[in-house]
Amino acid sequence: MPWLEPVTLRGAHARLEPLSHDHAGGLVEAAKDGDLSKIWYTAIPKAEAMGKEIDRRLGLQAAGTMLPFTVFDAEGRIAGMTTYMNVDTANRRVEIGSTWYAKRVQRSALNTQCKLLLLTHAFETLDCIAVEFRTHFFNHQSRRAIERLGAKQDGILRSHQIAPNGTLRDTVVYSIIASEWPTVKAHLNYQLNEKPR
Repeated sequence: MPWLEPVTLRGAHARLEPLSHDHAGGLVEAAKDGDLSKIWYTAIPKAEAMGKEIDRRLGLQAAGTMLPFTVFDAEGRIAGMTTYMNVDTANRRVEIGSTWYAKRVQRSALNTQCKLLLLTHAFETLDCIAVEFRTHFFNHQSRRAIERLGAKQDGILRSHQIAPNGTLRDTVVYSIIASEWPTVKAHLNYQLNEKPR
């Protein structure tokens, strides 16, 4: 039995469902909101490439190295994608990544809810010893969001990857370890439910 099984995760501000080709149209619409594919330091698929991206992610799922999700907002509209990736079953580690959201839900409670759902499942169901986050050095919005979760920076992998435009990506690596999870969970629940708005 595989360690990672497709699962639906639900919260007040978001729902994560196993990625499906049935979601392609909604994902195309979500990616158009904010012209996300034009951001040079991210890899968000263009409309014509969405089917290929779904195939890629589902192929990695079949290989046991990714568990991809479609993100739905509180109204039930498709808002983006996220995954467990770089799955290390032997060491009970996953990375939460390949995440993108429509502009309309950015800086809303949706991201906090998604991360709370994914982290809760990782630490409390999968018994992970650590969960990683990685982002491009120049993706300052993503770096701030990861730090707001309570993840700590492990370091920077310099010249880590060659981007589609030929530039070299420095990758910033963060993690939350199992012993930190109770405090991070309390913080995320406070952000969602108790923090004055």
